Amino acid sequence: MKDTTIERVRRFTDDRDWHKFHTPANLAKSIAIEAGELLECFQWSDTEFDEEHVKEELADVIVYCRNLLDELGLDEDEIVNSKMDKNEAKYPVELSIGSAAKYTEYRKGR
Repeated sequence: MKDTTIERVRRFTDDRDWHKFHTPANLAKSIAIEAGELLECFQWSDTEFDEEHVKEELADVIVYCRNLLDELGLDEDEIVNSKMDKNEAKYPVELSIGSAAKYTEYRKGR
């Protein structure tokens, strides 16, 4: 039977006994570091980049995020949906469609 992706990530950590290193602070730092490496893929061009390198760095970010979810006992769907509820309230379609303005900017004119 093939592992799910999440099971595979968890087994990788378990097999290496890395939980002792996976404090929330260490995982948050690792997410930021890997996000920086992802950003580096686009350092000199927004359109010319190594897609394979982008995929590897993005995967690193996702794996560390998954590890942090596990470490904190959080449910991915629950926290994403909670944040989306807040985003939808902050950025109503009728005020934000086609605009990159922060919600504090388009509400000034109200």
